[in-house]
Amino acid sequence: MKEDSAVSALFTPLKLRSLQIPNRVWMSPMCMYSAAPTGPETGVPTDFHLAHLASRAAGGAGLVMAEATGVRPDGRISQWDLGLWNDHQQEAFARITQAIKAHGSVPAIQLAHAGRKASVDKPWLSDRALPESEGGWQPVAPSPIAYDGLTVPHELTVAEIQQLVRDFADSAQRALAAGFEVAEVHGAHGYLINSFLSPVSNHRTDAYGGSFANRIRFALEVVDAVRAVWPADLPVFFRTSATDWLTENPEDTREGWTSEDTVRLAKELQAHGVDLLDVSTGGMVRDAKIVAGPNYQVPFAAQARDQAGIPTAAVGIITEPQQAEDVIASGQADAVFLGRELLRNPYWAQHAALALGAEPNWPDQYAYVVKRRKR
Repeated sequence: MKEDSAVSALFTPLKLRSLQIPNRVWMSPMCMYSAAPTGPETGVPTDFHLAHLASRAAGGAGLVMAEATGVRPDGRISQWDLGLWNDHQQEAFARITQAIKAHGSVPAIQLAHAGRKASVDKPWLSDRALPESEGGWQPVAPSPIAYDGLTVPHELTVAEIQQLVRDFADSAQRALAAGFEVAEVHGAHGYLINSFLSPVSNHRTDAYGGSFANRIRFALEVVDAVRAVWPADLPVFFRTSATDWLTENPEDTREGWTSEDTVRLAKELQAHGVDLLDVSTGGMVRDAKIVAGPNYQVPFAAQARDQAGIPTAAVGIITEPQQAEDVIASGQADAVFLGRELLRNPYWAQHAALALGAEPNWPDQYAYVVKRRKR
């Protein structure tokens, strides 16, 4: 237990534009594969999603981010993912944002297109590519290069790329109407935007491939389109894979995306109106050699923060209160996103506040009982 005089960095507010986020413990977007796959309820959040997300707000997370949400049907990772391309989906999300706000947390959403990693089975079943006969579809990508074991994607035309930019903007407008206060553009983990960035998956020879400036063009166009419809007083995030984990491996001859590339991109993103970089890694190729452990991705968030001057959030095997506190207090990141740890313990933030000498923010319905117990 910290002494009463100590102030927990993890539980200080963070202001981005006019939005004040009450603490630095945030819920990472995690796919639940629990929406209806067909019919009028396709992509619509259910009572499960409502309980899942609202419980983390009640658990004290300062920001709760909905899972990777497809900006159009073929943008979903699986047919059971959430989407935000019609009125019914938008209306269902409005219930969720209201519930998150009711507990004092900030509702956020990750807008996504899965690209060449789309149209797969649920991970706990097989994670294999699903053909059209089983409800799947043709994936799309900058180049016709398959993710290992999945379907060869359709190579997008320039006109199709421009339509995708509009699709992201349309979903952002719907997200705003549904009550979300943060929009995150998903540019990580080998999905569509990330596959444009990396030379491993982008072999184009037009304005969207080749040079660094060309490979980041689609990402910046999407950010510009989202920023144009998002209020000037509310923040936009961008999730990045800071490295493909290829160039760092002397035994791998493939040219990949590196942390230095991420710093260059971060400077551009900030100039285009991105307020925070959500820093993850990997996901571009199945066989990358990654040595994972506690805080293993935190240095990439620190590098982008230090060298690009952009606020960052750190992710990856952050499980203990003091560990998260140290990341923030040392200036390595401005927030931490917790994923699996919040699946294990939805009330992690409340317990962490108590452990760090901060005041837990229990809902009134719980507080009058819970506060009787000091430990």
